[in-house]
Amino acid sequence: MEATHVRYESFLEWAVAVAFSVATIAVGTLVVREFRTVSAGTRVIARETPPPPDAPPGVPSRAVSVPVLLLSDGKDVRVGDSLAAIAARLGRQAESGVQSIDETPQGERLTRFYDYAGTRFALVFESFEAGGERRVAAIYLE
Repeated sequence: MEATHVRYESFLEWAVAVAFSVATIAVGTLVVREFRTVSAGTRVIARETPPPPDAPPGVPSRAVSVPVLLLSDGKDVRVGDSLAAIAARLGRQAESGVQSIDETPQGERLTRFYDYAGTRFALVFESFEAGGERRVAAIYLE
């Protein structure tokens, strides 16, 4: 009886060892496969970005649109500033060139050119709501 009991224990030990070896190989294969495959770190969005709005007439093609313009004397100009605030901050003597007014679907658009503290730039003023005050809609740094 002891001989039969020993054979079953030995067979069971070998079966457990084979199952453990197969499981180890399977897990190792999964780990190696993960290291070999490349997954994107970020999602790729395959749609086109809308074209930037057209610059108003008179603005040079090399001009760059910026949301904030910091001037050398510590003053700044930001998108959303009112026409009156810009006139008070920079003064009429900073204006250079001829201002232009053109029609857009939203109404009149006023473009003024400035040369202030050695910086040349253009400000585009639009009314954001019907009958509202004109505010800086774009800043073009030359």
